[in-house]
Amino acid sequence: MEEKILQNYIAGEWVGGSEWTAVYNPATGAEIVQVPLSEKAAVAEAVAAAKRAQKKWALVPAPQRAEILYRVGSLMKEKKEHLSRLLTMENGKVLEEARGEVQEGIDMAFYMAGEGRRLFGQTTPAELPDKFAMSERAPIGVVGIITPWNFPIAIATWKSFPAIVAGNAVVWKPATETPIMAYELAKIFEEAGLPEGVMNVVFGTGGTVGDALVHHEDIRVISFTGSNEVGRNIAAECGRQLKKVSLEMGGKNAVIVMDDADLDLAVEGVVWSAFGTSGQRCTACSRVIVHKAVKEEFETRLLEAMKGLTIGDGLEEGIKVGPIINKAGLEKVERYIEIGKNEGAKLLAGGHVLTGNSYTKGHYFEPTLFTDATSSMRIAQEEIFGPVVSIIPVKSFAEAIEVNNGVTYGLSSSIFTQDVNQVFRAKRDLDTGIVYVNAGTTGAEIHLPFGGTKGTGNGHRDSGVQALDVFTEWKAVYVDYSGKLQRAQIDVEE
Repeated sequence: MEEKILQNYIAGEWVGGSEWTAVYNPATGAEIVQVPLSEKAAVAEAVAAAKRAQKKWALVPAPQRAEILYRVGSLMKEKKEHLSRLLTMENGKVLEEARGEVQEGIDMAFYMAGEGRRLFGQTTPAELPDKFAMSERAPIGVVGIITPWNFPIAIATWKSFPAIVAGNAVVWKPATETPIMAYELAKIFEEAGLPEGVMNVVFGTGGTVGDALVHHEDIRVISFTGSNEVGRNIAAECGRQLKKVSLEMGGKNAVIVMDDADLDLAVEGVVWSAFGTSGQRCTACSRVIVHKAVKEEFETRLLEAMKGLTIGDGLEEGIKVGPIINKAGLEKVERYIEIGKNEGAKLLAGGHVLTGNSYTKGHYFEPTLFTDATSSMRIAQEEIFGPVVSIIPVKSFAEAIEVNNGVTYGLSSSIFTQDVNQVFRAKRDLDTGIVYVNAGTTGAEIHLPFGGTKGTGNGHRDSGVQALDVFTEWKAVYVDYSGKLQRAQIDVEE
């Protein structure tokens, strides 16, 4: 990437701003680019462009809209390594994970392009003679998407690709910490031949750009991934406007380890789920609910596995854990370590900011393990968003389910067991939107719905065919070819 000063992408043009802020590599502290801090006027300009473009875009047959996404997917595939390295540079996650995230975007492009030849409605028998009845999906109009820094390209594709194939136009506010992926994806859309104005990118803060998107009357859908507090405020405002809103707001995810579990497999699943992306995933495992019969052995094996975690710049080969996104994130993790100790949890490993040598300019935190936590402790209830996991001992399967469900979030859960009866009871009783059996809490696939219950969201889903429900309205169509007025229900013969 050659550009050092980014610009907004509005109506197919790269548009500058009047104020910029620096973006830093969290692994090294080096400045990467300058990103605009746009004002509300830029949002208004982007929405106007999207509104104009959407009227024409909606008239393009869906299979032709899909062809653009096929080209986007092919271009992403060609540029995969380039995109992955840029992602690691701005986000900090290790290169292996960055490649996986870019692949998720590629998969989403091809999957949603396939929906361009489906977008199925339904035909149904009419209750009157010489009458045809059907339902079909219709685009809503202009869509606003607000995405976080921890998955800066994958989440954007979950939201924008179904919106676009369904015939909508998009105004996207990426996180200011990770603007490069938005810049690169906008260039790919441009190269793929997406008409001007169908995709617009406006950089800036949530308080200015995000707020302007939420309040703009011409935006009829907001799709947001971020904190619970911000999501609740967005939902309240969208409710006032009768504007559709889709929220994904994090999790407090648990792995259950039963007394018959394959402990080595469970340890592997916990290490990946808890410490991958330095725990900065909404699906990260931050609780391990362990049966007392295997607790001691599980802890021993987990501690041993944690010794093999290498920490550093994600662009370096062999690194398994990268940095925390910024200083504020690092300080938040530090606060929760003190909270855990004050609550009486036992600190078995980690618990410190890493300093010295290669860590001096980045934001690094040791993978951390608490044990003997209780389900009521704050470290077992609140989202930490760092490489911190707490072991909670339980006596039974029923208690494990109760502890898993006893949080305000409901995104992802996992159980390790060899008992098929427990597998099916867990599938039924775990109150999360995603359930894994004999795997960690992360690794969602794009053709299934992504999202959760309770404080995690508001019933909508990213990814999968279910994502289309966010960006379309259902329209019922009746064609009466009887040549006379027929009144439903009234003229039905008894």
